[in-house]
Amino acid sequence: MLWHEVQTLWRSRALCWVLTRRDISARYAGTAMGVAWAYVQPLLTMAAYYLVFDVVFAMRLGEGAPTKAVGAYLIVGMLPWMAFADALTRGMGSLVEAGGVLQKNALPPLLFPVRAVLASGLVFAPLMLLLILAYAPQHHFSGALVALPVLLLLQWLLCMLWGTALAVLAAALRDTVQLVSFALALGIFASPVLFPMEMFPAAWRWVLWLNPMTAWVSGYQALLLQGAWPAWPVWVGALAWLATGAVLLDVLLRRSRDQLVDWL
Repeated sequence: MLWHEVQTLWRSRALCWVLTRRDISARYAGTAMGVAWAYVQPLLTMAAYYLVFDVVFAMRLGEGAPTKAVGAYLIVGMLPWMAFADALTRGMGSLVEAGGVLQKNALPPLLFPVRAVLASGLVFAPLMLLLILAYAPQHHFSGALVALPVLLLLQWLLCMLWGTALAVLAAALRDTVQLVSFALALGIFASPVLFPMEMFPAAWRWVLWLNPMTAWVSGYQALLLQGAWPAWPVWVGALAWLATGAVLLDVLLRRSRDQLVDWL
């Protein structure tokens, strides 16, 4: 079922691209700065981390951390987390928002979660590029950076799978939106975004791997802060979350095939 939907989306790729561009432009229609608003909050957040933690307080992390500068550490984890949360949230609500359109037009339902996640990814892509350009020179553009595009592509795929699965669940049960929003608010504290994994009690460190972004954040930290190839748990964790998302989405699509539009 999932493979069939992927083939349908591929045949509709031109329409998907048009809808994606319209989604980005409509999001900031009527504003003087337009799409530039999408970059204001992330950039100001990153600047605040650097100014407060690295310049004003000059805070430092302890032994075992991938870097000593607290602000630099927070920026590497926070920006991918913001991209993940934005893509997941927009993808989750996309089917409910498109309910009226789907009831009147015979369009592939998955077109809308894919459009939402793709639009979010296009907005955050320049920010991720700036992050790479800011940190990579510290390690003279280490050869390990060839793994970075792979991690970014896998993160986009993660958001696509889970954003679509949550969109189907939200169509069936609106409480899904509230539950996931709460989980995202707390999830950042159960990941190595705010603190190195080594600071977490060793006996409970496995809990962090229940957060899908732990694998990606750990990978970005290794690449950008140390210029090192991500350890094998990063790849295993990432593939496990991708496989789980694919299986879940396939099950949801099979069970909602004849009811999805009615739920909207």
